[in-house]
Amino acid sequence: MKLLTLDAPGIDEYVDKLENEVHDIKSEAMNLTWIMRGGIQYNDTLNLSKSERLIIANISKSNMETTKKTGLPFF
Repeated sequence: MKLLTLDAPGIDEYVDKLENEVHDIKSEAMNLTWIMRGGIQYNDTLNLSKSERLIIANISKSNMETTKKTGLPFF
């Protein structure tokens, strides 16, 4: 419905916005896949909601900070 209400430049802008969102989702998914070291597959991360990806990213960030503070190896 949104596309029906837009003119040609508006459609181009909307498509660009959607392409950027897709890029961000793929980037988040690949980052989580790398961080999880095989604990979750790329296709599975794509099926997570934004909220779920954010929760996993926050847990990973917290774990990395704890690792730095304790001096334990992370990688």
